[in-house]
Amino acid sequence: MTVKRFREAGLAAARGLWLSLYGPIGAVLVYTFAVVSIALIPVGIGLLATPVALRAVRGFAGQRRAQARAWSGVEIPSPYLPAPRRRPGVPGQVELCWALLRDKATWRDLQWLLVDMTAGCLLAVLSMIGFLYTLWGPVLALGVWKPIVHHGGNEWFLFIHVTGQTSANFAAALGVSLGVLNLFTGPALLRADFRLAKWLLGPTPERELAQRVERLTETRHDAVDTSAAELRRIERDLHDGAQARLVAVGMSLSTVEALLEKDPAKARELLAAARTTSAEALGELRDLVRGIHPPVLAERGFADAVRALALRLPLPVEVDMRLPGRAAEPVEAAAYFAVSELLANAVKHSGARRIQVDAEHSGGMLRVTVTDDGCGGADLAGGTGLRGVERRLGAFDGVLAVSSPPGGPTMATIELPCALAG
Repeated sequence: MTVKRFREAGLAAARGLWLSLYGPIGAVLVYTFAVVSIALIPVGIGLLATPVALRAVRGFAGQRRAQARAWSGVEIPSPYLPAPRRRPGVPGQVELCWALLRDKATWRDLQWLLVDMTAGCLLAVLSMIGFLYTLWGPVLALGVWKPIVHHGGNEWFLFIHVTGQTSANFAAALGVSLGVLNLFTGPALLRADFRLAKWLLGPTPERELAQRVERLTETRHDAVDTSAAELRRIERDLHDGAQARLVAVGMSLSTVEALLEKDPAKARELLAAARTTSAEALGELRDLVRGIHPPVLAERGFADAVRALALRLPLPVEVDMRLPGRAAEPVEAAAYFAVSELLANAVKHSGARRIQVDAEHSGGMLRVTVTDDGCGGADLAGGTGLRGVERRLGAFDGVLAVSSPPGGPTMATIELPCALAG
């Protein structure tokens, strides 16, 4: 635990140093570029320069969002409006410039740049200054104070005036104390810097609501399209499979009725064929029902349904389910078919030798991870199966994340907000 704290404090100090040097310089440059470009719009030059300047501002803000996520686990969603559609008769550069200036997120970015130059820079400095004092205090006590004082230097270590070995020792003790304090305050101050950025770089409540409405509209359309496609599949399977077999059974029975007195042997033969055909039709109906909602899912829940699914695969699948209860039936069905698709992809395309399925529920979220040791290279943008999983989960505000570097392994994680009932 202590080693971990030392590591986190050291990283916070290094990152704070980077932010305190690069942050203000970058903020001043892009802010000046943006303000000057906007000021030159009336003379025409700004129409060309402003989109470039504001893209630079957004790029700088995007870099800070990435740092916040990677360095402190602070998620800062992007609040920007989508790019405008080109309208006939309106110059593209004018429309783009107007769209960027109309976006409230643009002005919040400029406000953040001002805050980052001042309060943000101060927090970054504070996150690393304790670490620097920790190093400088013992260095002074080791004798470095002597050439400084003997050559007329006026060395102060915070509030300690270093004039001799005793005061240098006090400085070393204070430096060590600051180092101990920095183990706790350094990472916290860095996180506070990123939370300050989130306050201005994140979407406003109005924008969050608009994004929520957009997502719900999109997932509603996807759900409707998926339901329509599923109905067409069911109709096609019934028409080409069970329905055709049942029609054949009916025709066979009509023939048996005609042959019952004339040719009993042939009638018995047709009855046996009709019995076989009816059994095949019943099997197809069971498969169709299983594809709509597997009986084991309804009877025993998501965990046992995934275990039963794993037993039917040609690869060894290790299943670890840490679920204290059951979710609502629609959520379980969405999670089950998502896992089914991910397992099918792993079997068909990955060349894997083993698959691991882990599931847990924490923080109101059902989280399922499917990992295989295959060749990797899975791409959300490239496969219709993964996009279908995304659409199915999107109807429940769920998400799919895939990590699949070339050479593997592939890790696909689905998250669904839900509550479990015991």
